[in-house]
Amino acid sequence: MIDWAYLAEIMPSLLEATLVTIRIALLGFALAFVVGLCFAILRLIERPVISMGVFLVLEFVRLTPLLVQLFFAFYVLPEVGISLPAEPTGILVIGLHYSTYTAEVFRSGILSVPSGQWEAGRALSLPSAILWRKIVLPQAIRPMIPALGNYLIQLFKEVPLLSTITVYELLNTANLVAGETFRYLEVLTVVALIFFAISYPSSLVIRQLELKKDRY
Repeated sequence: MIDWAYLAEIMPSLLEATLVTIRIALLGFALAFVVGLCFAILRLIERPVISMGVFLVLEFVRLTPLLVQLFFAFYVLPEVGISLPAEPTGILVIGLHYSTYTAEVFRSGILSVPSGQWEAGRALSLPSAILWRKIVLPQAIRPMIPALGNYLIQLFKEVPLLSTITVYELLNTANLVAGETFRYLEVLTVVALIFFAISYPSSLVIRQLELKKDRY
């Protein structure tokens, strides 16, 4: 039997932890967005040494488990004098990990801009910064929004991995709460429903954006 009074008692703690999870996801994705864009631009530079070097870094990070990266950053780096609190470490690691995916999205979007747009900008002698900011990126980013949105949802669902480095996000908080009473059924059911309640509407929004992109 589900104890509704018990659920009402623990909900404030779970909702507070949900806000922590959302904050980590948004900050991590913001980092993935910015760093991924920088990686994509470096991949497109016509200098093989830089392009290949960035490619190898991206492949290494993308093909290494996120959990291993979290453990390395939180437990190994302090041994060489690099130490951060758990939550900033988690945000940096998850953001950098997903930047390797957003970089490919950005690269594909940038390559999809017609070559005539680049040529027109160069013919007008536009500075590179203006060419990128005013012509290339506005055309490239719009078709990428659905793919970036999917990665945001995926990143959000991976935030519970940060519980392994003592970040008190939703799953870690739920385990602590359930451990006091051993009522894991109610607590973990609520956790699953919270993740579903956030992820499913977000996926519907992204699906609509994909349909709009196809019509466009």
